[in-house]
Amino acid sequence: MKTLIVIPSRYASTRFPQKPLHLIAGVSLLSRVVSIARHCAENAVDVSYVVATDHPEIEAHAKAIGAPVVMTDPDLPSGTDRALAAANIAAPEAEFVVNLQGDAPFTPPDYVSAIIAAGRTTQLDAVTPIVQMSWAALDEVRAQKKVTPFSGTSCIVNSQDEALWFSKNILPAIRKEEQLRAAGDVSPVWRHIGLYGYKRDALERFVSLPEGHYERLEGLEQLRFLENGMRIQAVKVAASESAMWGIDTPEDAAHAEALIAKHGEPLSEVAT
Repeated sequence: MKTLIVIPSRYASTRFPQKPLHLIAGVSLLSRVVSIARHCAENAVDVSYVVATDHPEIEAHAKAIGAPVVMTDPDLPSGTDRALAAANIAAPEAEFVVNLQGDAPFTPPDYVSAIIAAGRTTQLDAVTPIVQMSWAALDEVRAQKKVTPFSGTSCIVNSQDEALWFSKNILPAIRKEEQLRAAGDVSPVWRHIGLYGYKRDALERFVSLPEGHYERLEGLEQLRFLENGMRIQAVKVAASESAMWGIDTPEDAAHAEALIAKHGEPLSEVAT
């Protein structure tokens, strides 16, 4: 199955202008995400990658670091639309398209490889990774949500690991939590990682559909799938100590540098 990893990379950002070009520990944000995609492509069969941008400065930077790049319409409404547009230009034969968000420099390459592997076997429309949270991690998320309530997404699944719902609230609500905490270190909450793989026909259908009611309320594109009867395979992956939600603000970038100082570079072959 031919797979294309698309890195949507927009220049404009209300909270963080020119974000893809921002240096984190001396390396641009885009360079770091490209390194993830390159690692996955070089260690798999029939996998390629491309940067999808709307600005010539990002295009020039991608070329400077040796990354394939395509220009897409700046008026596209989402990264998902940009992923399909890029696939139509760069790899019209690709049967599976991975949307690797351009502001997620700590995405473990294993997560990308896991959804590509699942995409080759699942009969469902899309694939996305989830991580079971420890009680300590859940406590951190609860504290963070007091400051930024729309940071972080939870997911609930059925017995076949098919996603039932996603929310910016923490799901499920937990009764008798003290008893569960006493029983072990792992909570019943699954954190969603914002990384997606789509069957091409499902991606084409997705972008043709109007914004969903709950998609709009929660600000979660994946709910458009569920609201329209499409199905998402959740892939359970191991927690990463250096993972974070993404780089949305300069403060996030500073936190990313602190993580690198503490844990070291997440990937040895970082593009410069």
